Amino acid sequence: MTAANGVARRHPAETKAAFKTTEFIAYVVITVAILIASLVADGNGNGDNGSSADYFRADRAWLYITLLTIGYMISRGLAKAGTRADDNS
Repeated sequence: MTAANGVARRHPAETKAAFKTTEFIAYVVITVAILIASLVADGNGNGDNGSSADYFRADRAWLYITLLTIGYMISRGLAKAGTRADDNS
């Protein structure tokens, strides 16, 4: 569309694509860090996943990842809630 003076108006996108945001990068990094921590954490402190109790079990890691995912989805929803679509076509 053009403005009254004949100059084309720019229509900005609603929000940035999700993979281009810092919150997505942080989400991926933290998710990988949780999985690695769950893999290497054990009770005896030497990292060999020996006979002592596992202090950071897989079910706890997946719970944290689920909570992180919920938080990420809420943050993306809030980011999109403040914008409006300008579709006149």
